[in-house]
Amino acid sequence: MSRLGAERIEGVRHVAAGNQIAMAKRGLLLIISGPSGVGKTTITHEVERRLGGVFSVSMTTRPRAAEDRHGLDYHFVTVKEFQAALDAGELLESAEVFGNFYGTPRRPVEDAIAAGRLMILEIDVQGAIHVKKKLPEAYAIFVLPPSEEVLIERLRRRKREDEATIQRRFGKAKREIALARKCGVYDAFLVNDELDAAIDEAVEIVQRKMRDGATG
Repeated sequence: MSRLGAERIEGVRHVAAGNQIAMAKRGLLLIISGPSGVGKTTITHEVERRLGGVFSVSMTTRPRAAEDRHGLDYHFVTVKEFQAALDAGELLESAEVFGNFYGTPRRPVEDAIAAGRLMILEIDVQGAIHVKKKLPEAYAIFVLPPSEEVLIERLRRRKREDEATIQRRFGKAKREIALARKCGVYDAFLVNDELDAAIDEAVEIVQRKMRDGATG
């Protein structure tokens, strides 16, 4: 083999090794969605805890409740501050829900993925559609209730809202489930019949995806 041929082969090896390192360092963007009352937040935080993930803290204009922790549960901002972030391209996705605005800050997501971390977004279906358009490599799970009857009972058990608001949320939940099934964004659907089992299944799904990504 000529010296030039050997140098070319060695160069290819170096490029391949560099690509493998880059792939190994790149993290996973995980989207978890589901209607109100389905238990997605509990599942999300358990996936985060068990797999050492990073939870994306959304920006919102909704009023801060007594139990809310600024910077941990949400970044609470004014409508003017939210609009400024949106205009500056600082949000990966945004939506209006019952008169309040929600959005995902772009920079923490990109930084976590670049650092090889598991970054978790808990967002609605429209948000997932927007994120997948920008970052098609994201992996999306939709959490389903066992039935509509179980879902509305869970909404009532929370005792946070009056019946009219519960019915409004229930109607939105049914539309969201229908859209999730037909939009083609979600890679896995998970039924939360029994919470501990659903958490275990979610963790297994994400672990499998992370292994496939590391070896693919």
